[in-house]
Amino acid sequence: MVAGCFGAVTRRFGSVGKRTLLPRAMSGETLAPAATAAVQEQVSDVIVQDGNRVGSVKQQLSSLFEASLRATFPELNIEPMVAACTAKFGDYQCNNAMGIWSKLKGASSEFKNPKSIGQGIISNLPPSEMIESTSVAGPGFVNIGLSSTWMAQSIQNMLSNGIGTWAPLLPASRVLVDFSSPNIAKEMHVGHLRSTIIGDTLARMLEFSNAEVFRRNHVGDWGTQFGMLIQHLFETFPNWEDIGEQAIGDLQEFYKASKKRFDEDDLFKERAQEAVVRLQSGEEKYRDAWKRICEISRREFDLVYERLGVHLEVKGESFYNPYIPEVLKELSRKGLIEESEGARVIFLEGQQIPLIVVKRDGGYNYASTDLAALWYRLNEEKADWMIYVTDVGQSLHFTMVFSAAKRAGWLPDSSIQAFPKTSHVGFGLVLGSDGKRFRTRSSEVVRLVELLDEAKNRSKAELLKRLEESGKLAEWTDEELEKTAEAIGYGAVKYADLKNNRLTNYTFSFDQMLNDKGNTAVYLLYAHARICSIIRKSGKEIDDLKKTGRIVLGHADERILGLHLIRFAEIVEEACTNLLPNVLCEYLYDLSDKFSRFYASCQVVGSPEETSRLLLCEATAVVMRKCFHLLGIQPVYKI
Repeated sequence: MVAGCFGAVTRRFGSVGKRTLLPRAMSGETLAPAATAAVQEQVSDVIVQDGNRVGSVKQQLSSLFEASLRATFPELNIEPMVAACTAKFGDYQCNNAMGIWSKLKGASSEFKNPKSIGQGIISNLPPSEMIESTSVAGPGFVNIGLSSTWMAQSIQNMLSNGIGTWAPLLPASRVLVDFSSPNIAKEMHVGHLRSTIIGDTLARMLEFSNAEVFRRNHVGDWGTQFGMLIQHLFETFPNWEDIGEQAIGDLQEFYKASKKRFDEDDLFKERAQEAVVRLQSGEEKYRDAWKRICEISRREFDLVYERLGVHLEVKGESFYNPYIPEVLKELSRKGLIEESEGARVIFLEGQQIPLIVVKRDGGYNYASTDLAALWYRLNEEKADWMIYVTDVGQSLHFTMVFSAAKRAGWLPDSSIQAFPKTSHVGFGLVLGSDGKRFRTRSSEVVRLVELLDEAKNRSKAELLKRLEESGKLAEWTDEELEKTAEAIGYGAVKYADLKNNRLTNYTFSFDQMLNDKGNTAVYLLYAHARICSIIRKSGKEIDDLKKTGRIVLGHADERILGLHLIRFAEIVEEACTNLLPNVLCEYLYDLSDKFSRFYASCQVVGSPEETSRLLLCEATAVVMRKCFHLLGIQPVYKI
């Protein structure tokens, strides 16, 4: 690839696989099976349209180049390789020539070198309003210059029909995202932060792309710890049913007290183990106590999720427990499960240790639960793509579970069939300033509620300081102050995490994340508010301008901004395909930078181009707001 081109090379419908894409009906429902065959034939030959969606710019260009490659090389099965480029090399580039030359070299052909192949590809391109210019560079790289008129019209169409028309087209239609997953009776802490906000952002991007997304919270609500909790409840409060939730009080302290007894009192430990047996056998009294503990804990989780704006559906370990026996029987019938040192295990190629599915004492474990959950998600929920968001420390576990599923024939060989498939989304640690796990001064894990409180309080203090210094405090209501402090504080915490490649560790710093300069949520939220202020101060009704005005990308910086805007769909596509939210964060920060350059060099209000430039301001604000939404951040309209 010529230097200056960036982003993953996009083949037909992106790099997530070759599965045929079917448009949804205008109502949002999946097309009836009877219509499928006809649609599949159309999809393979034209750009897929889903309502008003036409796919990303890369996908549209790929469709054009696919037609050219078929006409130029009918004997070869070639997928177009299109990549975005820097302005020096054009806007996009088709990089198929070298690969084709390696296949034709030495054979009798009209093409004598890669450059002639590039010229042949250009000569057979179908006419299109998208493309203004093409040229061949180096060994056959086809440079593509987009039409500024077409770009402007694309932006104008988005403003008229909504940002949903720029949603990418993805091949998976039913996606399950398993994230957050705290343990019952334990408070959510900073360790749950990354899974919760990374998983939520992935779910939001997939939902925006019109996939049906199942947001699953696989809470730890089953296991030996419940014997300890229930027995402690019964012995400490014999009349617990009459007292109600007051018997448990602070669930965290209740857990610590029961754990202390379990560790120090052997007789209590024996009674707790007996309580587990009675719970798992379904004894009503024990089941009722278990339900009460779970209910209290989930309500506490929900308070955190509400503050973060995260929606999840709980299907915890207990939900899948009844499915384990039959799932293990199926795996045994297929010859996967063997006896080894008193345990029942699955041996997997390339792994030094087997996957234990039944412990020596006959009990189940995480592997047996996860296999049952995977079976359920494939067979009952009919998921195409199952995404598990946990720390990188669990990578080996999920690799082994997925390998066992492939051995069982539940998952296909990905080289032959793209779906259904599974992905483990691993992430690194949250570190403190000392480079170690982020903890309190007393070496305890940081409670998520306290972390969010501090983020909001710091944000509010800084906001009050700015308003007092500018003399604008009287213009703000208490409600506006509270909501803005929450939006900035919570948004800062989320963005500081999401802007990093999820596989890396990152250092948690309130000072850095609440800085209003650099790549922070505060800077971006203020940038959006400034754009809204520009539009307000113009005194023009933006909805009227959308109907009567026209965007013209006449200035170089207008075109640079416009080109970045229309790449939004392929950025979301790339972030979904590679399960990397930081790709969207980078796009958002670059968008703010490009807008700043445009605004510095192009007068908006009072200029002859005022209408066009106000529409360009509005388009930037719309795309920024959608980025914020996908990242789970509330936009700010006033500063």
